[in-house]
Amino acid sequence: MVVEAHRHCAICGKPIPMSESFCSDQCQEQFQLKQKQVVKQRKILYALIAIFVIVWLAFMFLR
Repeated sequence: MVVEAHRHCAICGKPIPMSESFCSDQCQEQFQLKQKQVVKQRKILYALIAIFVIVWLAFMFLR
C-alpha cells in the first residue's frame, strides 16, 4: 500500500495536497481567528508585565 505525499489540515487534520495549507475556507478562517486571539493575548501579557515593572520601579525610587 503506497500513500501519496500529503500533509494534514492545521485545524481538522484531514489529509490535503502538499500545495494546500487548509482543507476548506472554514478551517482557514478558524486558523486566522486563533492567530488573532494569540496576538491579542500576547499584547495583553506584555502590557501587564510593563505595568508591573512601572509600578515596581515607582515603589523602588519613590521610597
